[in-house]
Amino acid sequence: MPRDAVEEIEMPRGGARNRSGPAPDPTSGRSDRRGLRLDALPAEGYDGDVPEYPLPKVAVYDIYFEDKQRHKVLDLEATDARFERELELWADSWRTPQAAAWARESWRWQTIAIYVRTMAICESGDATAADKNSLHRFSDQIGMTPAGLKENGWKIAADEVAAKRADAPVPAVEDDPDDPRGRLTVVRDAAG
Repeated sequence: MPRDAVEEIEMPRGGARNRSGPAPDPTSGRSDRRGLRLDALPAEGYDGDVPEYPLPKVAVYDIYFEDKQRHKVLDLEATDARFERELELWADSWRTPQAAAWARESWRWQTIAIYVRTMAICESGDATAADKNSLHRFSDQIGMTPAGLKENGWKIAADEVAAKRADAPVPAVEDDPDDPRGRLTVVRDAAG
């Protein structure tokens, strides 16, 4: 077939990739002009409804060798324990500030569930280096790391109520002549 008879297709080259180059600065004038801003997530966490955990229980097996033969036996107790741990991690994850964004994005819930499952695996003695690497990648995808927050365009808002509470003056306590604690004196050790 002659070369000129083949339609040439222009293949894309280079371009933006996840985490390539410096991250946009949401406080810059250029970002303002482009409409880039960070979504503020509540520092106190998400207090809405926790969705149902979307993954089924996964079987955990006890693998052992006997007479050079590999044996694999279903461990029902370990299966139930792993699933219970996944449910705990799922509920805990939905109390984080990031969950306020997840609640608006149900398409992420499967990834969050896989993150939870991977975390449960990484807590066990069965975790491999690949499991731990996957956990880090899932953490980034769902915004559980500083890089993941930035990548998703999220920022955890300052907890202004806690800051005001810390700055509030402590009310003065009136001396009560009947309170025996008012007669106590601090005594320092002679060596101190």
